[in-house]
Amino acid sequence: MASNRADIDRRQDVKRVLVTALVINLSLTGLKLLIGFASGSLAVIADAMHSATDALSSLMGLITNGLSDPRPDRDHPYGHEKYEGVGALAIAGFILFTAVEILTRAGERVIDGLPALNISGQELFLLLLVLGFNLILAAYERREGRRLKSQLLIADARHTTSDIWTTVIVLIGLTGAWLLQVKWLDVALAAPLAILLVKVCWDVVRTNLPWLVDHIAIAPEAIHEQAMGVPGVLNCHDIASRGVLGQRVFVDMHMVVDTDDLPTAHSITERVEERLEQR
Repeated sequence: MASNRADIDRRQDVKRVLVTALVINLSLTGLKLLIGFASGSLAVIADAMHSATDALSSLMGLITNGLSDPRPDRDHPYGHEKYEGVGALAIAGFILFTAVEILTRAGERVIDGLPALNISGQELFLLLLVLGFNLILAAYERREGRRLKSQLLIADARHTTSDIWTTVIVLIGLTGAWLLQVKWLDVALAAPLAILLVKVCWDVVRTNLPWLVDHIAIAPEAIHEQAMGVPGVLNCHDIASRGVLGQRVFVDMHMVVDTDDLPTAHSITERVEERLEQR
């Protein structure tokens, strides 16, 4: 038996959110690059690269979302939704790449003798504006991801949230470099920034990997207890489950029922399925 909690195809709704995120992330990437090259700030350029990976992750999301049809076919009897999980892992790869790139560029700045930055209040104001757009986008993606029960949107929202923290750290560093004339502050913030991104990467992997490798969704003992509580069930065994609770869960098992009438046996299995869904 299979309990399908997300048979509705919500890909068009997910696509709409991802297109919005892609347009915003491309715009923010361009703005950050302008600020970074104008000021010579490594942190701003690194932050622009992070926004670029946000755009890439949104593009990857659009591709995988088009492939993740929940409806089964002959070659994919359980549907195609795992493509969303693959897309989420690709996003994690983009995040990790960004962390490594930030550390690499920080090392290059140290070797070059920490060149001075060219910062003004105008650049700081534009970065503050970018931060506002990031906050709005992250909240929008997270809300829609939960509403549509999309792992892809939730992963993309985590990536956007990490961009918020990088922008906050960059703002702190540039403000300190501008007001206090501390040249090393821009580079000193690179390490915690990279560590933050690695943590975000791990969170995305930890959330999606169990789904992709068919980790158990419900304990067999719990399924056995609920099934045996239905009148007419004599025994159930060979119990297996996979999926994500609250979204889409498949349960396979063998049941012995107290009847030799096929319609009655079918009715008993339907009651077992209803009981499992309620629990």
